[in-house]
Amino acid sequence: MRAILVLLFCLFPLFAGADELSLYNVTIKDGVFEPQSIEVPAGQRFKISVKNIGSGPAEFENLSMRVEKVLGAGVESFVVIHPLKPGSYHFIDEFHMDMAGFDINVK
Repeated sequence: MRAILVLLFCLFPLFAGADELSLYNVTIKDGVFEPQSIEVPAGQRFKISVKNIGSGPAEFENLSMRVEKVLGAGVESFVVIHPLKPGSYHFIDEFHMDMAGFDINVK
């Protein structure tokens, strides 16, 4: 049993980078997303790093996809998005409903 664990531990670095996710960076400042949209390939998981550079709370949310991340001022976090079908997926900041929001365009 110990030999199997040692073998798995030694092989882990070979597989750790195999499923590397594409990373997209998004900032929110008082309800304004930058960039306002990104384009991603269909059928692939990816990661979005979200940073709130505004003076109050912000939210990165799409209810139909069940993605919701609330960020205090100055906070950075991330979400991993499952593979999507072609189309456009709109995200909002519920703290700033009057703003345009953010789109993921899947090709």
